[in-house]
Amino acid sequence: MSAVLFDVPGPKARVRHRGYAVLGVAAVLGLIGYVVYKFADAGQFDAGIWEWILYEQIQLELVDALLNTLRAFAASAVLALAFGAIFAAARLSDHAVLRVPATIVVEFFRAVPLVVMIFFFHYGLALGAPFYSVVLGLTLYNGSVLAEVFRAGILSLPKGQSEAAYAIGLRKTQVTRLVLLPQALRAMMPAVISQLVVLLKDTALGFLITYEELLRYARYLGGIIEFDRPLIPITIVVGAMYILMCLALTGVAKWLESRNRRSKKALPVDVTAETEEATLTDGKPA
Repeated sequence: MSAVLFDVPGPKARVRHRGYAVLGVAAVLGLIGYVVYKFADAGQFDAGIWEWILYEQIQLELVDALLNTLRAFAASAVLALAFGAIFAAARLSDHAVLRVPATIVVEFFRAVPLVVMIFFFHYGLALGAPFYSVVLGLTLYNGSVLAEVFRAGILSLPKGQSEAAYAIGLRKTQVTRLVLLPQALRAMMPAVISQLVVLLKDTALGFLITYEELLRYARYLGGIIEFDRPLIPITIVVGAMYILMCLALTGVAKWLESRNRRSKKALPVDVTAETEEATLTDGKPA
């Protein structure tokens, strides 16, 4: 028996693979246990060093820092998706006057480090509140990456589909909207969600320009002498919050994927009406 890309493992190989899996899990658990032991040995789990989390004022400030992180993420994500969609469409254009400038913009902002952009917008252009510099930097950098993701997703589809759509009289915008984009979205979804996770974690760079987000508050709280400088405990708490937010994004991606599968059974698009509209407009495909 064989699969398309590899031979199906036999009984001995399956036993060997299970052994490798058990050894791998044991190694990971052993590493986690060693880290926990070292933390406990250093007194990082003592009640006194975790006392800070019981104060209501600290809890409220931690929630405010979390909301600032989510606010920067939400604004940057929406703008980056719009930026990526617009510049991906421009890069796919047949007109050089749109394609060439879009290519220059995307390649430039992909090449410039995000920290440099944030510093430039905050200290060079003096945009005012750190929020605007963080959002603008995240938008331009991640939007440029998403533009390439969108473009690659559309170009990955077989050319026969667009050629067939042109053959029945659809214009290029109709071909992209009705034929290519719905299929490309399914293929692009994992890459888009992965880039949004990167965007979420990159909001932590806002602490460099005094933006009051999670990492900046964690750094402030971890240096308070009255609480015995709980740097490791606050790092654990903030790290857990980032992990939960990333898992939430992953959950949204899975929900969208399952919804897309169900939508395949929805009513088909009335391509005939679109074709008639294109024929009445110019009588030939664009």
